[in-house]
Amino acid sequence: MNPSPPDRLRTRLRQLLRANAILLWAALVGCAGALATLLFRDGLTLLQALLFGRSGSFVDIATALPWPARLLTPCAGGLLAGCLLVLARRHAGGVRADYMEVVAVGDGKVPVQLTLVNSVSSLLSIASGGSIGREGSMIQLAAMTASVVGRIGRFNTVRLRLLVACGAAAGIAAAYNAPIASAFFVTEIILGAITMNSLGPIMVAAVVSNITMRRLPGYHPTYEMPAFAPIANLEVVWFVALGVLAGLIAPAFLYALQRTRRLFAGSGLPLPLPLRLALGGLGVGAISLWVPQVWGNGYSVVNALLHQSWLWQAVLVVLVCKIAATLLTSGSGAIGGIFTPTLFVGAAMGHLFALVPQALWPETAAAPAAFVAVGMGATLAAATSAPLMAILMIFEMTLSYSLMLPLMLACVVAYGVARAVNGPSMYEITARRAADEHERERLRAIRMQELIRPVATVLPLDAPIAQAAALFRQHPVKYVYLVDDARRYRGVVALHDVAALYQQDGAAARTCADIARPDALPVVSADMSLEEALRQFMRHFGERLPAVRSAVDPELLGAVHKTDVLDAYVRLNREPLGVQVEG
Repeated sequence: MNPSPPDRLRTRLRQLLRANAILLWAALVGCAGALATLLFRDGLTLLQALLFGRSGSFVDIATALPWPARLLTPCAGGLLAGCLLVLARRHAGGVRADYMEVVAVGDGKVPVQLTLVNSVSSLLSIASGGSIGREGSMIQLAAMTASVVGRIGRFNTVRLRLLVACGAAAGIAAAYNAPIASAFFVTEIILGAITMNSLGPIMVAAVVSNITMRRLPGYHPTYEMPAFAPIANLEVVWFVALGVLAGLIAPAFLYALQRTRRLFAGSGLPLPLPLRLALGGLGVGAISLWVPQVWGNGYSVVNALLHQSWLWQAVLVVLVCKIAATLLTSGSGAIGGIFTPTLFVGAAMGHLFALVPQALWPETAAAPAAFVAVGMGATLAAATSAPLMAILMIFEMTLSYSLMLPLMLACVVAYGVARAVNGPSMYEITARRAADEHERERLRAIRMQELIRPVATVLPLDAPIAQAAALFRQHPVKYVYLVDDARRYRGVVALHDVAALYQQDGAAARTCADIARPDALPVVSADMSLEEALRQFMRHFGERLPAVRSAVDPELLGAVHKTDVLDAYVRLNREPLGVQVEG
């Protein structure tokens, strides 16, 4: 009996909902991620009010404080934040906490208790004036929320990791008002591959998160971009030069950050974690006595650079001091992001660079705000090794089509320069993926020459059968290789042939040449690739094959073992670090 039209319609609807259920879950995670970031933002505002009696710009708060409070507040905040981190790590039990690792190589389970304690520690560092971004903790909270939702929904590991990636994208979209860039950030940096099975749900989560944030009270864009005038053809040359500069400065900034972290954590400064954070905060407080602009993540300073004219000396001083404060805060071990400080470095560098075309060729000089915006994107592209994400983020912030051409050129050039100088990446997962790809390139270039082992089971072609039998007794092999006087490979003697011959009369007078098998085994040549060698082993079920110099010159060099070939092949074709999840 055929089903009725209403039954067919209900069946089709159920199939449609089942196939697109992940999009509904992604939308739920987008809304939850936006609320998680809002909770962190409001927590920071509340903590500011409790500490200073006001909230808002950290620069304004620092300027209004008396100098003893300006000096000691970051120190006290660092001490308390460090104590919380010690408590969190004592109960962590070695579990993965960072959402990037959980998505890329983990099981999708972001630990709730550890994430919450780390977030409170981050709140203390940031609220007390630490020069670090709040967005890292916001994204971590959004990813944790997505993980909890997925575990409640009893998702399997693959779908749970995808849902956590959706939560991370929701957090970035809520923090930076850039839903498209946030989706490409997750797919380009964390997953390492852009496929619709993952990009679709991630985009849904980012868009829903952005819409939710816009509907909530207190929303305003992070950076208030001015209107950008059209940029003429000759002006583009200056932005290419800005890209080169960003490609050199971003790796230097990240390298200095790595060195500072090693200094604080290594033998150079053997202090407990709370004291290290307190020392970093004291350094920030000391710098802020002269330059209060180093407090916080630098939003107000970047917005001022976009809308106001500064003396180049003032911009240079703020840039140098901000970098030093960020190194002290992040290097000492404080929880927080360096994404926003990197944007600060790019903005200040772009403002300084704008003076060059104004002095050398004023007719081709764009407005300083254009260099500030492009400098942010170029530095971000060089630091994250994700030029597409950087282009999209700045475009979503500016909504200026006239800025797209110089922005694209600067970001791509900055990325290329940073890669050329082998600069470090902002995210460890990117560095690991780059190392993974480098290893694969090396494996693709492998020739059997690298895998040849010396072999002891070799006899001359005219060796007596008794000598072959003695060799078989010494070595647990099925074949002995035969060579002529020039050590050219001439085939093999098989164990069962030697055993059968010994049962016949006159075996002692026979030689290996009498029972040689010239074509019994496939042969591997020294210049053979991994795939070609594997095909040779597919023709033979043994553990090793004879290896010769080449097809033209069959000099026996040794043997290649199947386990070595399979090990290299598996390492070449294993699942990449950025998993390609299926919906």
